[in-house]
Amino acid sequence: MAKIRVVVTAPEYVKAEATFQAAEGVDIRVSDWPEGELAEAVREHEAFGAILGVETYSGALYSALPRGGVLARFGVGHDGLDKVAATACGLLATNTPGVLEDAVAEHAIALILGVAKNLNAFALGMAAGEWAPRLGFELRGRTLGIVGCGGIGRRLARFANAFGMTVLGLEPDPTVHDELRRDWGFAEVHADLADVLPRAQILSLHVPVNQHTHHMVDADFIAAMRENAILVNTARGPVVDEVAVYDALVSGRLASAALDVFEAEPYVPAAPGKDLRALPNVLLTPHVASSSVEACQRMASASLANVRQAFAGAYDAVSLINPGVLDVLSRS
Repeated sequence: MAKIRVVVTAPEYVKAEATFQAAEGVDIRVSDWPEGELAEAVREHEAFGAILGVETYSGALYSALPRGGVLARFGVGHDGLDKVAATACGLLATNTPGVLEDAVAEHAIALILGVAKNLNAFALGMAAGEWAPRLGFELRGRTLGIVGCGGIGRRLARFANAFGMTVLGLEPDPTVHDELRRDWGFAEVHADLADVLPRAQILSLHVPVNQHTHHMVDADFIAAMRENAILVNTARGPVVDEVAVYDALVSGRLASAALDVFEAEPYVPAAPGKDLRALPNVLLTPHVASSSVEACQRMASASLANVRQAFAGAYDAVSLINPGVLDVLSRS
């Protein structure tokens, strides 16, 4: 039986090379970015699917794949995919839910601990030959606000409980509030930001980026937060107005920020003279929260499973993010 041809973007292939190499029934080809090169590789290899990173795909790729083919996100967030274009071209857009929650929640805890224990300043100081002790703080007894109580937010709450933190959740769906308190360790769950922002000493973001959450964390949002709070973002960069965060860090309105995601990646300051990297009260990592060995293996396996199931026509087993495409394909 002929193997299913799949093109994988190079960074994703490297993250889970052993899993891709061991994949049965799949002929894996690797392509570099930008999108034009990726589209050309798809055409050259007559690929049925493409396994993609977090970058924005807005052009040639959609016409390169065959009708019924797969745009498989190596991860959960799919704001880089144009679902309307994919649907119009008869392409199944997929993601890999349920495989990276622990990795991202652990990274959020690492960022919180890094700020609490001044790890960034200490590491830089020691590397420069300095010996400059300073006080940190303990997490026990602190109040953590979690904005977005999906799989990642829930695991973060459980981890925070182990440190003795009080966890407040922001979750618009009231039908899950009891479950969040009973099973995941939230002390309180609210549907209104006004019940969380003024009380959280540390605020961690776990929402998707969409028309409702784009620049959700702006100057007004920060003004409603507790004075000298800490902002943590492992969700999506565009959720945060980086200029507003910069200004709040400089003024002291925010005590510090720990960010793994940015509006422009690789990071570019959102405005001249407002480079977050120049501030002493920030801890920055290069969008690596989900990049554990284990999570990447699971993402690779889930991406390949989506391609195989789509190829077999088993659409009910596919983690589909543009379900309208099924109507389009049914009319083919």
